Amino acid sequence: MPSALELRSYAGELLRETEAQAKADRTMDLRTAWLAGQVALDIKAIAVDEPGIPGRPAKPLLVAPREVGRRSMVTIEGRAALIHALAHIEFNAINLALDAVWRFEEMPVDFYADWLKVAAEEALHFSLLSAHLQSLGFSYGDFAAHNSLWEMAEKTTGDVLARMALVPRTLEARGLDATPGVRSKLAQVGDVAAADILDIILRDEIGHVDIGNRWYHWCCEQRGLDVLTTYQELTQRYKAPVLRGPFNLEARRQAGFMESEIAALRGES
Repeated sequence: MPSALELRSYAGELLRETEAQAKADRTMDLRTAWLAGQVALDIKAIAVDEPGIPGRPAKPLLVAPREVGRRSMVTIEGRAALIHALAHIEFNAINLALDAVWRFEEMPVDFYADWLKVAAEEALHFSLLSAHLQSLGFSYGDFAAHNSLWEMAEKTTGDVLARMALVPRTLEARGLDATPGVRSKLAQVGDVAAADILDIILRDEIGHVDIGNRWYHWCCEQRGLDVLTTYQELTQRYKAPVLRGPFNLEARRQAGFMESEIAALRGES
């Protein structure tokens, strides 16, 4: 790690990193350095898109979501495929958080600190899942994966408001709904280690979605926009997926969703 660090520029460097575990390790190291006061905030740095963003390894092969095969969790390979899918989500989430730090200029200092925290925690999640995958005899990259999460990030590169609305508090919030069921299935087949990892992920993801909610509300306040109507307009403009239940309402409340938002989510007037 360079002796003189500038946060957003270095986040851009990590975003370009192609080796998955190196990206995770270096991201956690960056947050450690930030907390130690060893990193300056280059708040006016300008992000310039280029080939290689985000950096990712040659594998996994990226395919359409419908082409990602489903396997029974009663087999080790089936469980490994599920763990691999979760690891891929967390790898993408590292890139998404780093991109938020690198891309959006002249935001409050707390914005960059928040998303660096998210990036480091996603890096930990990836590392835990990758290590567990290896304990099953497989490695990250051994199964095909899809790229839907990053595709929405690409759509929202030009507007921090849209990014906050449609990535953390829409796509990533779906994890709050799905994780308890996946955790239960893993526990039922005896994979206690994986279930424990998902407990950590759910705990942290509530905080991540809360960060997305907080900055979405902040952006709306800065622009004099209504939270509910703006969100509905953004979902239509960017063709965000329609969210369907069941919803983890307790986790969503903990993650900062207002009761009016939850009512809208459930189709209530």
